[in-house]
Amino acid sequence: MSPGTRSTRSAPSATAPTDSARHATRAGTARYVERFAARFTEDYFRPLASLGAGSIGIGTYLGECTDAEDARHEAAVYAALGAGCNVIDTAINYRCQRSERAVGRALAHACADGVVRRDEVVVCTKGGYVALDGEPPPTREAYDAFLERELFASGVVRRDDVAHGGHSLAPSFLAYQIARSRANLGVETIDVYYLHEPERQLDGAARDDFARTLRRAAETLEGSVARGTIARWGVATWRGLRTAPGAKSGKHLALADVMAAARDVAGDAHHFTVVQLPISLAMPEAARTPTQLLAAPRGGGARLVPALQAAQELGLHVVASAPLMQAQLAAHLPPALREAFPGCETDAQCALTFVRGLPGVAVALVGMRTPEHLSENLRSAR
Repeated sequence: MSPGTRSTRSAPSATAPTDSARHATRAGTARYVERFAARFTEDYFRPLASLGAGSIGIGTYLGECTDAEDARHEAAVYAALGAGCNVIDTAINYRCQRSERAVGRALAHACADGVVRRDEVVVCTKGGYVALDGEPPPTREAYDAFLERELFASGVVRRDDVAHGGHSLAPSFLAYQIARSRANLGVETIDVYYLHEPERQLDGAARDDFARTLRRAAETLEGSVARGTIARWGVATWRGLRTAPGAKSGKHLALADVMAAARDVAGDAHHFTVVQLPISLAMPEAARTPTQLLAAPRGGGARLVPALQAAQELGLHVVASAPLMQAQLAAHLPPALREAFPGCETDAQCALTFVRGLPGVAVALVGMRTPEHLSENLRSAR
């Protein structure tokens, strides 16, 4: 189905195709939930911060930087919005900003066609990594020239604020990326804005320096909330929350430290509400491995708990990434695992059902670029 083509299927349509909403709202997402609830199991729609969210969201990470891939992403997001998925996840660096732009076009088409209204859709993106524009440079020299031209010479960020040649949480850099993401997505307000792998700043940095970096980032994001450019924020990690304190890699990220930065900046009125990390049958550490140090309730000593438990105790909502391990878990699961999920038709559905069934998981993100994969994944929640 082309993103701009009206569907002839019996998908429920939103009332009032055009509206002036700036972002997802409690009332708007409740309207979406009411329209699609009869299609799914009772627990399919779940709270995500103050919003109603389908517990299967669409991710936009994979694919080459081509027009054909853009079209696949755009069509998939359009179809997902009309099928009961109202959480879209992307990042400014995905596919050299092409993923954000495809999401923006799909959302605009879906709103224009009356498939959804803006206040029904939870648009999530990430900042922290340098975002190339359109296609990757052919050489390292061309990449360095891009950094000089786009970031250093323009004053967006200082060289010293960029780690590993491509990651920064400097306030000016985050502000720049938020502005670019809003333009790419075609939205006034980003519903969830993640710091993308903040633990990348730990290499060679003392913990005190990292704490200052986190606090400055929190100040920037809380300021962005006050200005209406984002609605809430979180952290999206790959290794950081699954790595134990003191690990040799040095990439441990403590949720308590991020929360401390948020509270230091804004007190209990902070907007740090969401955390994203990989959770799957092959990567179950978030549920099983104690990696997060939290103070015990009622003044007891500190204790290590898994990331899912830590998030719940800190009042954070969890979004699970890579539940299918980029399709590696979509086939060839052991028979015993399939038997544990008797209602599932495929291995992909088993893997997705496992993640959605973990306590504390609000949304599981799946990269879906064909109608067949969208339909298969949603059948796991029928």
